[in-house]
Amino acid sequence: MTMLAGAVLMVIGAGLKVFTLMQIAPWFFFIGSVAFVAMQMQQTYGGTNITLKRLRRILDIGDMFFIVSSLLMLENTYHVLLPLFMSMSKDGYNTYLTYIHNNWVVLLLVACMIELYTTHRISHELGKEAKK
Repeated sequence: MTMLAGAVLMVIGAGLKVFTLMQIAPWFFFIGSVAFVAMQMQQTYGGTNITLKRLRRILDIGDMFFIVSSLLMLENTYHVLLPLFMSMSKDGYNTYLTYIHNNWVVLLLVACMIELYTTHRISHELGKEAKK
């Protein structure tokens, strides 16, 4: 239930951020991603199938991309790190735009692709393992 609620909050947060530019949208996404990732991290595989262990590690990487994406979305909205970038160099604003501005979308896309791939493959591998 928590995992589903987290996923719904992630969709609501991303949708609000893209379509309405609300200041609260990143918080929906952040809370949803933390809930989703926390529940997914509790699901473990205790077997000996090396393929499933590898897929589980890949899924953990995708989970970290969800968290970093939510942090970048928060930064994109509130610009907490912008003064730090501005003080580091004379070209700080361009550096900020390069590394921070709207890059949450890229990480979210990568996380979603990893999630889709691994959940499909884990389901397939568990089905093969059950037939044995």
